[in-house]
Amino acid sequence: MPGIFRFGPLFPCSGGAMSAIQRWLTTLALVTLVVIGCYLWLDRPLALLAHSVLPAHRRGLSEPLTHIPDPLIPAAALAFVGLGFRALGRRPLSWLAETVVICSVSVAMGQVIKNQLKFVFGRTWPDTWIGNNPSFIHDHVYGFNLFHGGGYASFPSGHMIATCALIAVLWIRYPQLKPLYALTALAVAVDLVGANFHFLSDVIAGAFVGATTGWLAMVLFDRFGAGRPYGS
Repeated sequence: MPGIFRFGPLFPCSGGAMSAIQRWLTTLALVTLVVIGCYLWLDRPLALLAHSVLPAHRRGLSEPLTHIPDPLIPAAALAFVGLGFRALGRRPLSWLAETVVICSVSVAMGQVIKNQLKFVFGRTWPDTWIGNNPSFIHDHVYGFNLFHGGGYASFPSGHMIATCALIAVLWIRYPQLKPLYALTALAVAVDLVGANFHFLSDVIAGAFVGATTGWLAMVLFDRFGAGRPYGS
Protein backbone atom coordinates (compact mmCIF):
# COMPACT_ATOMS: atom_id res chain seq x y z
CA MET A 1 0.00 0.00 0.00
CA PRO A 2 1.44 3.42 -0.91
CA GLY A 3 2.97 5.06 2.06
CA ILE A 4 1.39 8.04 3.70
CA PHE A 5 2.47 6.42 6.96
CA ARG A 6 6.04 6.34 5.69
CA PHE A 7 6.09 9.91 4.41
CA GLY A 8 3.89 11.85 6.84
CA PRO A 9 5.49 15.25 7.62
CA LEU A 10 5.21 15.06 11.40
CA PHE A 11 4.09 11.53 12.12
CA PRO A 12 6.26 9.13 10.06
CA CYS A 13 5.61 5.47 10.54
CA SER A 14 6.60 2.21 8.94
CA GLY A 15 3.75 0.23 10.51
CA GLY A 16 -0.01 0.16 10.11
CA ALA A 17 -2.78 2.59 10.86
CA MET A 18 -2.83 2.05 14.62
CA SER A 19 0.89 2.73 14.82
CA ALA A 20 0.40 5.96 12.90
CA ILE A 21 -2.39 6.99 15.26
CA GLN A 22 -0.20 6.21 18.25
CA ARG A 23 2.57 8.38 16.86
CA TRP A 24 0.12 11.20 16.22
CA LEU A 25 -1.19 10.93 19.79
CA THR A 26 2.37 10.98 21.12
CA THR A 27 3.08 14.11 19.08
CA LEU A 28 -0.15 15.67 20.34
CA ALA A 29 0.88 14.99 23.93
CA LEU A 30 4.31 16.55 23.35
CA VAL A 31 2.81 19.61 21.64
CA THR A 32 0.33 19.98 24.51
CA LEU A 33 3.17 19.97 27.05
CA VAL A 34 5.10 22.55 25.01
CA VAL A 35 2.00 24.75 24.72
CA ILE A 36 1.43 24.57 28.49
CA GLY A 37 5.07 25.43 29.10
CA CYS A 38 4.87 28.42 26.77
CA TYR A 39 1.62 29.55 28.39
CA LEU A 40 3.14 29.47 31.85
CA TRP A 41 6.64 30.80 31.21
CA LEU A 42 7.22 32.20 27.71
CA ASP A 43 4.13 33.77 26.18
CA ARG A 44 3.90 36.84 28.40
CA PRO A 45 7.64 37.66 28.50
CA LEU A 46 7.85 37.35 24.71
CA ALA A 47 4.78 39.55 24.25
CA LEU A 48 6.28 42.22 26.53
CA LEU A 49 9.60 41.98 24.73
CA ALA A 50 7.96 42.33 21.33
CA HIS A 51 5.96 45.30 22.57
CA SER A 52 9.06 47.08 23.86
CA VAL A 53 11.33 46.26 20.91
CA LEU A 54 8.80 46.78 18.12
CA PRO A 55 6.34 49.57 19.00
CA ALA A 56 2.96 49.54 17.30
CA HIS A 57 3.78 52.30 14.80
CA ARG A 58 6.74 50.25 13.49
CA ARG A 59 4.94 46.94 13.17
CA GLY A 60 3.76 47.87 9.72
CA LEU A 61 7.28 47.03 8.52
CA SER A 62 6.92 43.40 9.53
CA GLU A 63 3.20 42.99 8.93
CA PRO A 64 3.47 41.94 5.24
CA LEU A 65 4.94 38.57 6.23
CA THR A 66 1.85 37.81 8.31
CA HIS A 67 -0.27 38.16 5.17
CA ILE A 68 1.53 35.37 3.27
CA PRO A 69 -1.28 32.90 4.08
CA ASP A 70 -4.14 35.31 3.29
CA PRO A 71 -4.55 34.39 -0.41
CA LEU A 72 -4.59 30.68 0.41
CA ILE A 73 -8.27 30.56 1.36
CA PRO A 74 -9.81 32.12 -1.77
CA ALA A 75 -7.21 30.37 -3.94
CA ALA A 76 -8.16 27.02 -2.38
CA ALA A 77 -11.84 27.61 -3.11
CA LEU A 78 -11.21 28.63 -6.72
CA ALA A 79 -8.86 25.71 -7.34
CA PHE A 80 -11.29 23.22 -5.84
CA VAL A 81 -14.20 24.42 -7.97
CA GLY A 82 -12.14 24.78 -11.14
CA LEU A 83 -10.48 21.39 -10.92
CA GLY A 84 -13.73 19.82 -9.79
CA PHE A 85 -15.41 20.88 -13.02
CA ARG A 86 -12.40 19.62 -14.92
CA ALA A 87 -12.89 16.24 -13.28
CA LEU A 88 -16.60 16.31 -14.18
CA GLY A 89 -15.49 16.52 -17.80
CA ARG A 90 -13.58 13.28 -17.22
CA ARG A 91 -10.31 14.99 -17.98
CA PRO A 92 -7.42 13.37 -16.10
CA LEU A 93 -5.61 15.41 -13.48
CA SER A 94 -1.86 15.80 -13.63
CA TRP A 95 0.36 15.28 -10.59
CA LEU A 96 0.40 19.06 -10.10
CA ALA A 97 -3.39 19.34 -10.41
CA GLU A 98 -3.86 16.54 -7.90
CA THR A 99 -1.53 18.36 -5.54
CA VAL A 100 -3.56 21.56 -5.92
CA VAL A 101 -6.78 19.70 -5.10
CA ILE A 102 -5.26 18.13 -1.97
CA CYS A 103 -3.84 21.49 -0.89
CA SER A 104 -7.24 23.11 -1.43
CA VAL A 105 -9.00 20.56 0.75
CA SER A 106 -6.28 20.79 3.40
CA VAL A 107 -6.35 24.59 3.62
CA ALA A 108 -10.16 24.79 3.59
CA MET A 109 -10.58 22.16 6.29
CA GLY A 110 -7.85 23.83 8.32
CA GLN A 111 -9.92 26.99 8.39
CA VAL A 112 -13.06 25.13 9.42
CA ILE A 113 -11.20 23.41 12.25
CA LYS A 114 -9.55 26.71 13.24
CA ASN A 115 -12.92 28.43 13.69
CA GLN A 116 -14.15 25.70 15.99
CA LEU A 117 -10.97 25.62 18.06
CA LYS A 118 -10.91 29.40 18.49
CA PHE A 119 -14.44 29.28 19.85
CA VAL A 120 -13.67 26.36 22.16
CA PHE A 121 -10.51 27.86 23.68
CA GLY A 122 -11.54 31.53 23.73
CA ARG A 123 -8.08 32.94 24.31
CA THR A 124 -7.35 36.66 24.54
CA TRP A 125 -4.77 38.20 22.17
CA PRO A 126 -1.28 39.53 22.95
CA ASP A 127 -2.24 43.03 21.81
CA THR A 128 -5.29 44.97 20.65
CA TRP A 129 -5.70 45.29 16.89
CA ILE A 130 -9.28 45.21 15.61
CA GLY A 131 -12.61 46.04 17.22
CA ASN A 132 -11.01 46.88 20.57
CA ASN A 133 -10.35 43.20 21.19
CA PRO A 134 -9.29 42.44 24.78
CA SER A 135 -5.57 41.76 25.05
CA PHE A 136 -2.68 41.15 27.41
CA ILE A 137 -0.82 44.35 26.52
CA HIS A 138 -3.78 46.73 26.35
CA ASP A 139 -6.17 45.33 28.97
CA HIS A 140 -3.87 43.13 31.12
CA VAL A 141 -6.09 40.10 30.56
CA TYR A 142 -4.49 36.75 29.91
CA GLY A 143 -5.84 33.27 29.64
CA PHE A 144 -8.38 30.94 28.10
CA ASN A 145 -12.11 31.55 28.33
CA LEU A 146 -13.71 28.34 27.10
CA PHE A 147 -16.58 28.67 24.60
CA HIS A 148 -16.48 32.46 24.77
CA GLY A 149 -16.34 33.45 21.11
CA GLY A 150 -16.28 37.07 20.00
CA GLY A 151 -12.91 38.79 20.27
CA TYR A 152 -11.43 35.90 22.24
CA ALA A 153 -9.86 34.09 19.33
CA SER A 154 -6.07 34.06 19.57
CA PHE A 155 -5.61 30.30 19.95
CA PRO A 156 -4.62 28.63 17.68
CA SER A 157 -3.13 30.87 15.01
CA GLY A 158 -5.20 30.69 11.82
CA HIS A 159 -2.33 32.08 9.74
CA MET A 160 -0.08 29.28 10.96
CA ILE A 161 -2.75 26.67 10.33
CA ALA A 162 -3.20 27.81 6.72
CA THR A 163 0.55 27.95 6.15
CA CYS A 164 1.24 24.48 7.55
CA ALA A 165 -1.85 22.92 5.98
CA LEU A 166 -0.36 23.85 2.62
CA ILE A 167 3.23 23.02 3.52
CA ALA A 168 2.34 19.59 4.92
CA VAL A 169 0.97 18.50 1.54
CA LEU A 170 3.86 20.00 -0.43
CA TRP A 171 6.33 18.45 2.00
CA ILE A 172 5.09 15.02 0.94
CA ARG A 173 4.42 15.68 -2.75
CA TYR A 174 7.54 17.76 -3.49
CA PRO A 175 10.06 16.80 -0.78
CA GLN A 176 13.01 18.30 -2.65
CA LEU A 177 11.89 21.76 -1.49
CA LYS A 178 11.75 21.00 2.22
CA PRO A 179 14.28 23.72 3.19
CA LEU A 180 12.12 26.36 1.47
CA TYR A 181 8.99 25.13 3.25
CA ALA A 182 10.74 25.17 6.62
CA LEU A 183 12.06 28.71 6.09
CA THR A 184 8.63 29.95 5.01
CA ALA A 185 6.91 28.47 8.07
CA LEU A 186 9.63 29.84 10.35
CA ALA A 187 9.38 33.32 8.82
CA VAL A 188 5.61 33.45 9.32
CA ALA A 189 5.93 32.12 12.88
CA VAL A 190 8.64 34.58 13.90
CA ASP A 191 6.75 37.51 12.46
CA LEU A 192 3.45 36.55 14.10
CA VAL A 193 5.14 36.40 17.49
CA GLY A 194 7.54 39.28 16.91
CA ALA A 195 4.78 41.66 15.86
CA ASN A 196 2.57 40.53 18.77
CA PHE A 197 -0.17 39.21 16.53
CA HIS A 198 -0.01 35.87 18.37
CA PHE A 199 1.53 34.25 21.42
CA LEU A 200 4.21 31.65 20.82
CA SER A 201 1.89 28.87 21.98
CA ASP A 202 -0.77 30.01 19.48
CA VAL A 203 1.75 29.58 16.67
CA ILE A 204 2.98 26.18 17.86
CA ALA A 205 -0.58 24.87 18.17
CA GLY A 206 -1.46 26.32 14.76
CA ALA A 207 1.52 24.59 13.15
CA PHE A 208 0.46 21.27 14.65
CA VAL A 209 -3.16 21.63 13.56
CA GLY A 210 -2.14 22.69 10.05
CA ALA A 211 0.34 19.83 9.69
CA THR A 212 -2.28 17.38 10.92
CA THR A 213 -4.83 18.69 8.44
CA GLY A 214 -2.42 18.32 5.52
CA TRP A 215 -1.38 14.86 6.67
CA LEU A 216 -5.00 13.70 6.93
CA ALA A 217 -5.79 15.13 3.49
CA MET A 218 -2.94 13.04 2.10
CA VAL A 219 -4.16 9.95 3.98
CA LEU A 220 -7.64 10.33 2.48
CA PHE A 221 -6.26 10.85 -1.00
CA ASP A 222 -3.98 7.86 -0.58
CA ARG A 223 -6.93 5.67 0.44
CA PHE A 224 -9.68 6.93 -1.87
CA GLY A 225 -7.97 9.02 -4.55
CA ALA A 226 -5.75 8.08 -7.42
CA GLY A 227 -3.76 5.74 -5.22
CA ARG A 228 -0.46 6.26 -7.06
CA PRO A 229 2.78 6.02 -5.10
CA TYR A 230 4.19 9.43 -4.20
CA GLY A 231 6.61 10.81 -6.70
CA SER A 232 5.39 8.70 -9.62
